[in-house]
Amino acid sequence: MHLELRHLRTIRAIHETGGLARAAETLNITQSALSHQVKGLEEQVGVELFVRRTKPLKLSAAGMRLLRLADKVLPEVAAMEEEFAGLHSGRAGRLHITMECHACYEWLLPVLEEFRKAWPEVDVDIRTGLAFDAMPALAREEVDLVISSDPEKLPGISFAPLFDYAPVFVAAAGHRLAGKAFVEAEDFRDENLITYPVDRSRLDVFTTLLTPARVEPASHRRVELTAVILMLVASGRGVTVLPDWVVREVQSSADYITRPLTEKGINKRMYAATRDEDAAKPFMAHFIRLARTEPVKLQRG
Repeated sequence: MHLELRHLRTIRAIHETGGLARAAETLNITQSALSHQVKGLEEQVGVELFVRRTKPLKLSAAGMRLLRLADKVLPEVAAMEEEFAGLHSGRAGRLHITMECHACYEWLLPVLEEFRKAWPEVDVDIRTGLAFDAMPALAREEVDLVISSDPEKLPGISFAPLFDYAPVFVAAAGHRLAGKAFVEAEDFRDENLITYPVDRSRLDVFTTLLTPARVEPASHRRVELTAVILMLVASGRGVTVLPDWVVREVQSSADYITRPLTEKGINKRMYAATRDEDAAKPFMAHFIRLARTEPVKLQRG
């Protein structure tokens, strides 16, 4: 039996309208074409689908079985059509994000909350497990956007600038470096440096300061949570370097000192990496606009 969606729609239309004439009008076809379709379908299944000589026209037992199938299948087909229409119009889609920036949760979650309100049909997720393999995952379409401060020249990948930030030195009040206006690479030789548990190639203090100067801290401790890092720093267990949007709350605290890195300071830029074909999608462009404004609010307090 060769059953088509139009057959299911026909069965449902006749059941709902109670006659061929009104069903043909609902389906926007002629009554003759509808009669021919019903006859052909009955010949395929080998049984009558309607109890003729009844008004309104009623389905037979076999027709009722097809109606149950129509009630199950047609709503799913309609939902799929609506989903595809949303993808085509840009209303719907997928935005799976991973980050090469451990501290970006501070501003990313407020951005996603605003984004959710504007784009409820977009499937949003944060893929934390792909942080160390972010760009290959983007190329393989496992994620759709990567937050990174290290743009690369990669085929098919675009890097949209988001905002500039400064890595900031943080130590406990009364620390030996409190009298300095800024800190340099040599100042870390005798310090226990506390960082997020990511590779050195993803830590600004190493990439922009210590590694170029060939300086190693006395010890290096890795801690997952920002709050715990700051608690350890306040208790004199070590020093840290965090982005300026993270330290906004401690700069006015009597428990900490904050200093720029080097006399001129160090500035970095955050980027959103996407596949070229996704960059112009309306919801992707809106997310990038939000990601350019929310961190600045945090930087300014």
